Amino acid sequence: MSLLKLQHIMSSQIAKRAFLTRPPEPPAEVLINDPLQSIFVGTTKIFKIPFSWSFANLTNPHISVVGITGAGKSYFVKTLLIRASYIWNTNAIIIDWAGEYKAWVKQTGGTVVAFAKGDYLNILDLAGMKPLDRVKQIMNSLDILTDIGTYPEQKRLTEEAIEQSYINLGFRVSEKPQQGKDAPTLKNVIALLEEKLQEGTYEYPAELENSVYRLRQFAREGEDYFARKSTLDLARIVDSGLVDIDLSALPDERFRTLAALFILQTLKEKMRTQGFSETKGLKALVVLDEAWKVASDEKSDAITIVREGRKYQFGLIVASQNPTDINEAIFSNVGTSFILRIRFEKFLNYLQGSLNFSNFIRSEISNFGVGQAAVEMAFQTALRFPQTFVLERIHGEEPLYVYTIDLSDVLTQSELSAGLIQRDYQFEKEELKNKFIEFNISTENIDLLFSRMDSQGRSMKVVDFLHELRDSGVPNSIVVSFLKSMSLDDLLITRIISK
Repeated sequence: MSLLKLQHIMSSQIAKRAFLTRPPEPPAEVLINDPLQSIFVGTTKIFKIPFSWSFANLTNPHISVVGITGAGKSYFVKTLLIRASYIWNTNAIIIDWAGEYKAWVKQTGGTVVAFAKGDYLNILDLAGMKPLDRVKQIMNSLDILTDIGTYPEQKRLTEEAIEQSYINLGFRVSEKPQQGKDAPTLKNVIALLEEKLQEGTYEYPAELENSVYRLRQFAREGEDYFARKSTLDLARIVDSGLVDIDLSALPDERFRTLAALFILQTLKEKMRTQGFSETKGLKALVVLDEAWKVASDEKSDAITIVREGRKYQFGLIVASQNPTDINEAIFSNVGTSFILRIRFEKFLNYLQGSLNFSNFIRSEISNFGVGQAAVEMAFQTALRFPQTFVLERIHGEEPLYVYTIDLSDVLTQSELSAGLIQRDYQFEKEELKNKFIEFNISTENIDLLFSRMDSQGRSMKVVDFLHELRDSGVPNSIVVSFLKSMSLDDLLITRIISK
């Protein structure tokens, strides 16, 4: 009798466990899709089910990817783009903030567009649009980039000057332009405002002067990347296979953001013009990587593409190491989120609040290694199973080489035993390589560093690693910046340097 009672108690307790009553993975029929119409990503951690991504039953084809540097973001994005090309013949446009993808795109036979190295985009180009529509887009970009929204008179003057620049060249502002007709440039707009200023008849000359100054920031000699006749046809880029638009050589964040906004605006219009077709799959994937200003501002066309892209078979991939850089409107609307390793509690809080995953998933994310990911999918219809699950590892097109910087040589025995300080930091090879490039370490020294790490099983103690950096001629300031980029606190960095 007591044995039966014990069995009853144990059974009732087990039945209350969510793991057994509701396994934290969708069923196999949801995860396994037609291999001719889906992209294989990896196997699930618990039941080892092969997961192939398809947006057929999801709300849309858009994807967010978050994770710290070295977690495998770019490795995953490259895998997705290659396989989408195989499966659906999908074009890909990468808006590349830090030049992280350009070497890979060259190797795969794609096209690299390098601003500040001979390529120009006229932000007044129409690409088949009505001038009035482009005027609105330009003003929206200036509203995101500058303080023009707080100065109504300057905003009015600028908008009128842009519109007049089209009229002066014979454009009808409310009609689509004839093909082959050159658009005005930002320099034409500035000239109109300066002419009005020289006339001396305007009641508020200071407003005119400030309007000119604001636009001149993007049209100075040597920095007029968006104020000259275009060398690129963005309308064609969307149909050109794999394209990397490298923004890394532009002077600062404002120029990179202006380029990204204009490119997104043009791609959005191209998307609408092409319309829907009966073919399955995706026409194009647009990758927005570490573009915090573009991804966070609710006025950005990134959000418009997320809301409209499905019906035009356009997908947007937004990637960032800081999830708070991505507007919640994107998180709440994308069909799939891939969450790689996340270190900070505030980021986990933001993600859990936005995506509403369980504490079990949160715990898993906190302990991820390189290439591991949680996947959250938004289905078109309500389903009675979890929409968030864990992948054992992303299976990419190339082997996932993991490099480790080991901090055990600078931690005390009590710190190692308590486990309160992370003992090692892992990086996917290409992301570590890009990190070296970011800190201006020469190609020769990068090859030497990898050779030394390869000889030690792709792992190196942090003090030995820093010796290698210094022996390669890397100054102390860069060494400290590198350690800070790993999110180490200042006291630990001081201890490492003192060793």
